[in-house]
Amino acid sequence: MPSVKNPNGPSKNRLIARAASLRKQRQRESALGKLEKIHKITKEDLARGARPGLLPNSGPRKALGKKAQRKLEKKLGYAIRRKMEREGLSKMEVEKVEEMMGIGKTSKKSAETEETTPATKEVEMDFS
Repeated sequence: MPSVKNPNGPSKNRLIARAASLRKQRQRESALGKLEKIHKITKEDLARGARPGLLPNSGPRKALGKKAQRKLEKKLGYAIRRKMEREGLSKMEVEKVEEMMGIGKTSKKSAETEETTPATKEVEMDFS
């Protein structure tokens, strides 16, 4: 038997390179698993550009625009109002809850007057 290795097999350098690439691939998959576990980011969202602290650029979990957020808040407010009316709360209680949550219809003008009124009130003081 000759003491020469098989010339048809992969070279030593090729074997080392293959092992290194597999090791890198395992590290990447492990890091993705940690992202899913710790940060709750799915593979689909990762493919759409999601990272820790960033939402995906498309798909069902993408960030809403400001206008869409306002519309959604309005819809939620109306839903809460309907729910409270169904439960039988009085109109005054409903308005009080809406004020606390900032849902009710308040125009900019009325909001400005509310802010300026307490500051502009004069206080009578007795100097004697």
